[in-house]
Amino acid sequence: MAKRNTIQRQLVIAAVRFLADHPTAEEVYDRITMEYPDISKGTVYRNLNSLVESGLLGKVSVPSGADRFDHILARHYHIKCTRCGKFMNVEHFDYIPDMDDKVAAVTHYKMNHHDIVFSGLCPECQKQCCAPECEALGDDLN
Repeated sequence: MAKRNTIQRQLVIAAVRFLADHPTAEEVYDRITMEYPDISKGTVYRNLNSLVESGLLGKVSVPSGADRFDHILARHYHIKCTRCGKFMNVEHFDYIPDMDDKVAAVTHYKMNHHDIVFSGLCPECQKQCCAPECEALGDDLN
């Protein structure tokens, strides 16, 4: 049975596309309540999950962080700054589909797909970074 295209679903998709930086559910909720303050957090969360299940949005699970939502449906990789939390696509790097087959061969799992989130210091944080933090990350940026 097809899901109805409700105003709430439209608002959620529009917010994810507008934010365009892989927003968390909380950020999507905050964006929508700027114009529609009566919408409930539960409605936004339910619609996000429903849109992911329907294949209209992507969800990126982030270790030790909130899930992120993505309007780009083609498989791709992401990177997160360990200092400021900036989260973005890894551009000009193709998704490696045969990695699933290789992992399946050694684990005997039936693979669906893989999500990889790289982490490091973004260029802005590298410029602002103080020596102790950078040294702790193994970077000699000063």
